[in-house]
Amino acid sequence: MKADSSINPEASREPNSSDTHFDGSNFDFSQKGVYCLIFENHEYALQVGKKGEFSFKRGYHIYVGSALGPGGLKRMQRHIRLSRDKDKNPKWHVDYLHFCSAFRLVSAVCAATPERLECMLAGAIGGPCIPGFGCTDCKCRSHLFSREKYPLSDLSGAFEGLGLRPFVLEF
Repeated sequence: MKADSSINPEASREPNSSDTHFDGSNFDFSQKGVYCLIFENHEYALQVGKKGEFSFKRGYHIYVGSALGPGGLKRMQRHIRLSRDKDKNPKWHVDYLHFCSAFRLVSAVCAATPERLECMLAGAIGGPCIPGFGCTDCKCRSHLFSREKYPLSDLSGAFEGLGLRPFVLEF
């Protein structure tokens, strides 16, 4: 796993030697915040609990989440472990992506903030989405967005537009 404290708009999924990477020890994951999970996937139809079947185009999907509870951004560790180990029952819509072999978690982007900015971040990312996914506790259209190309540069403007400094983890 590689970490980067800034998003390079020219970045591809594979970091190059000129990128500044470190082990993550410079970021305090116990802070409250907001995050995005980036999945790469094949075209696939997936049953998501009681929500029904969703059709996913080949490409990348961005899930927007908040980490305002007592564990803060350590919540992302749950997602990383779940994608790797697949050892718990699905709890949230995004968990179904972790369990599906058509999806692979490739990156996570987060920022520390005590403010509830999840919906504002989802609105800033926008674009093609899976309606009703990950947003049962708000009035957003979706918290899962799709892109044909690796979306790290798209997320840069969204985070920075909200005054947030993004921290990137690549797997």
